[in-house]
Amino acid sequence: MTDIVSLPVVRLKIARRSSHPWIFQKMIEKPSERLPPGTVVDILDREGQWVGRGFYNGHSRISLRVLTTDAQEAIDEAFFARKIARAVALRREWLNLDAVGDAYRLVHSEGDGLSGLVVDRFGASMVMEFFAAGMYRFRSAIESALATDFPDSRFYWFAEEHVQKQESFDCRAPEPPPPSVITEHGVKFRVAPGSKHKTGFFLDQRDNRRRLASFCKGKRVLDLCCNTGGFAVHAKVLGEADEVVGVDLDEQALALARQNAGLNQTRIRFVQADLFAWLRDIIGTGQRFDVVVLDPAKQTRDREEVEYALKRYLDMNRLAMQAVSPGGIFLTCSCTGLVNEYDFLDTIRRAAWQAGRTAQVLAVAGAGSDHPFFLHAPEGRYLKAVFCRVE
Repeated sequence: MTDIVSLPVVRLKIARRSSHPWIFQKMIEKPSERLPPGTVVDILDREGQWVGRGFYNGHSRISLRVLTTDAQEAIDEAFFARKIARAVALRREWLNLDAVGDAYRLVHSEGDGLSGLVVDRFGASMVMEFFAAGMYRFRSAIESALATDFPDSRFYWFAEEHVQKQESFDCRAPEPPPPSVITEHGVKFRVAPGSKHKTGFFLDQRDNRRRLASFCKGKRVLDLCCNTGGFAVHAKVLGEADEVVGVDLDEQALALARQNAGLNQTRIRFVQADLFAWLRDIIGTGQRFDVVVLDPAKQTRDREEVEYALKRYLDMNRLAMQAVSPGGIFLTCSCTGLVNEYDFLDTIRRAAWQAGRTAQVLAVAGAGSDHPFFLHAPEGRYLKAVFCRVE
């Protein structure tokens, strides 16, 4: 158990008037002693009042991640057991996700009070992604807590290279588990944790995939940036689409997409191509689709490049809308957290105007409820999914 009394202290230059778990480097006094990245510390405000306890990392722009504001609560194995049990109970008891499938997000970082940790369940595999050195240091405690509810699981963990550099820690990932088959709304998918596709599958679009399928019966569907075929397979299997085409540049993702179509005994045409060139070609030949999905990868992690990201979204959406049959359905998504909903909707408006189309918004959705966020930490609300009728 962490000894609360003897924890190192980090002082703030400011009064603590926020519940946000992040405290940035410019807001703190440099500690007199050298503290390894991810050290558990007590946090005092500029008046010397205790305001919280969490991880300190002097190498990171996010120098403090507040985990508790209860002075009697230690950051130890019992802490992680409580937090993870609460997160699991939300998914299993309240959201009843076991009835939907065997793959969902178990821990969503700040949204579950565990800043710097994401855990995805894929059947018998648990995939932990670390965004903070402190979370990595508590890996064993996290694994033990997860094993309480999922005792027969295989565990895999990783951190992306840019995170390891920013947080100054070396995440030594084990051998990835073998690819496995999961189910979602009765649809089967092969997932490969440890591949370059994040934790193995984009669970955040689960509800949006099912909603999209409801528009597809007897229709011609185009899935742009289709990745491993999530929307495409749902459109064909659940949606009973007449024809589905998936386009992506990533050969490895398309190989999995073809396997996913095969798992569900259905035929989908997958095309390896740059979406800009491919769209210009098909638009030029007069081809149109009743339902079009555009779900590109994150466009930037850098605040300085948000304008560039918005221009990319503008160009992609302008072309994609031209491929929609008049009166058809268009689902356009952004998983770039730095692009807010207002700016994304405005970009869609501009794209429609430039394409000579009108976009009637049916719904603005986001990630599934297994990706919760707190109002005081809105960064957790990163996904925008806009369902439109295009004239």
